[in-house]
This record gives sequence, structure tokens and C-alpha cells, in this order.
Amino acid sequence: MPDPEERNALFGAVKPVFATTHWSVVLQAGESQSSQGTAALEELCRTYWYPLYAFIRRKGRTEEDAKDLTQQFFAGLLERKDIQRIDARKGKFRTFLLTALTHFLANERDYQQAAKRGGGKTIISMDAITAEQWRRLEPASQLSPDKLFDQRWAMTLLEQAVSQLREEMCALGKAEQFAELKGFLTDEPSDGEYTSAAQRLGSTSHSVAVAVHRMRQRYRELVRAEVAHTVSSPMEVEEEMRHLYVALNT
Repeated sequence: MPDPEERNALFGAVKPVFATTHWSVVLQAGESQSSQGTAALEELCRTYWYPLYAFIRRKGRTEEDAKDLTQQFFAGLLERKDIQRIDARKGKFRTFLLTALTHFLANERDYQQAAKRGGGKTIISMDAITAEQWRRLEPASQLSPDKLFDQRWAMTLLEQAVSQLREEMCALGKAEQFAELKGFLTDEPSDGEYTSAAQRLGSTSHSVAVAVHRMRQRYRELVRAEVAHTVSSPMEVEEEMRHLYVALNT
């Protein structure tokens, strides 16, 4: 196992995860009209649109309605003045988003007002057909809207962690290694798979095993960091990690 200096050289030091949480981004956007705060919140909207879109679809809305409602929900979130009164200590970011969306859907008038206020404004650049195809390609599920949201939320966090790992390895000139070995992040190799991967990389099966071990270790760290970004205190991380694993295995 690499020592701390070697590990940092490989992957870079772990950034303090509570320096900028999703809660702090929302609160910053509510406290000021700064372009930085708004841009950061828009990035969160783009990241988490799919769990909310899936929730709305499972509620029985059509593809087009779900697309429009997701857009208008985020438009309202970005424009509402009362966002600055949110108390991050009252819940997790996941809970906040789903609660806010549920209230939004419960009052169709809010949707109509948001549509007028936003004037058809596109907050997230998303292709509804692609989104619908993505939904159809997923395993059939009888999950309730709430459980489906949690599952898609958990999957989004994992995707963010994989994306971050990809960026780190590409920055180190290891894009080919990542592409070849990323399948081993969560799946155990079959007999001979490390040998085959080593041949394609011009390496050895031992080196591949070591690289996979390090990638998995960093992946776990990044997943934990992503989870930490969605809560308001370090004490909540373990609880949310357990929730993530439950959601993925539902």
C-alpha cells in the first residue's frame, strides 16, 4: 500500500469536504445575487435533475410534463427569495430537494406561476428523448417514487465519484489505464481478466492488481466525499453512507 506521499503524488491530496457543501452553495445563492453563487447552484441543478425527473415520471406525469416540471422547479429554486431562510441543520440536501419538489408538485398553481416567471427559460440543457431512453434502459422496478428518487440519487453520487476519479487519472496521463480498469471498481475479476488487461496495457497482472486496489481505495474516498457534500455536519456522513448503500440495494 502506498505511503501518504506516494498516494498524494498518485491522486492528489483529499480536499476538505466541508469547505463547500451543497448546502453552503444553496445558502450562498440565497444570501446574494453573486454570479458565482448562482452558477454553483445551476451546476447542482444539472447534476441532480435526473433523480427528480425520475420521481416526477413515477408520479405518473408524461415525459413532456416531467421535463417541463423539472425545468420549472429548478427555475423557481434559483429565483425564490426565501431560499436565504433555509436552515441547513434541519435536514440533508437530499431531503430538502425532494421535500421542495413534493410541495411544488402539490400545488399546480406554483407550476403555472413558475412557467410564467421563467418564460420557458431552460435551466438545464437536457434532451427529453435521451432522458426517456435512459429511463427505459434501466431495469424494470416497482419502487415507490420516494425510493426510486433515493436510488437514482445514490447512483448520481457514484457517477460523480467515478467522474472525479477519471479526471484525476487523466490529469496523471492514465486515461488508458482508467478506461481499461474502471470495470473493476465494483466488480471482482474473473479468472484471467487481470492477465488480459495487463496484456492490453503492456503491464503485468500484479501491476494491474495493485492499480485496481489503489483505484478502489480512491473511489471509496471520493464516494465518501460526495456524500459529505450533501450533509450539514461530519456526524451525518456515516448515516448518509448507510442510506446510500440501502438505496442502491433496494
